[in-house]
Amino acid sequence: MGAVSHSGSEVTASDQFPALNLAANDFALFQLPPQFALDLLSLEQSWKTLQRHAHPDMHAHADASAQRLSMQWSVRINEAYQRLKNPIKRAAYLCELRGVPIAAETNTAMPAEFLVQQITWREALDSADSPGEIDVLLSEVKAYRDSLLVECEHFLDGVSDTQMAAMSVRALMFVDRFIQAVMLQLDRLESA
Repeated sequence: MGAVSHSGSEVTASDQFPALNLAANDFALFQLPPQFALDLLSLEQSWKTLQRHAHPDMHAHADASAQRLSMQWSVRINEAYQRLKNPIKRAAYLCELRGVPIAAETNTAMPAEFLVQQITWREALDSADSPGEIDVLLSEVKAYRDSLLVECEHFLDGVSDTQMAAMSVRALMFVDRFIQAVMLQLDRLESA
């Protein structure tokens, strides 16, 4: 690796990120405890600090190796930030870190009452013909999503039941997609 001079000092790619490890988990990267409940302000402040040091613009005059490393770090930091900032992605990530992958594409088994609830909501959405009806449905579904987030926190941070947390995460993924469908239908009704 070549070195580049900055104000009389030699800087190499390995010197620029001495304390950072690309393989570190997202929580370690941001120096946060590996738990569902996070201080989002601390996460944002850590993200800004890391990006200030890693952003490619900060290394525009460095050698090619340092520039590549800077780009890798910038991408890694942004991906980790987006994962931890989103509560569903954060819960899924924690489950995976604890050895319980979500596998939402292949593991679609859900409790019967959850499936009945999904059918009921779908029928309500299909029969809704006014923005007011959609708003009522949206409020109900969002309240249910909030209760699932509380469940995730309980299972991940409280009783350490990652299997149950994974089931809650899969339910959250279904609910989140349904909320998107509801919002789309609301947009259609309001623009008609």
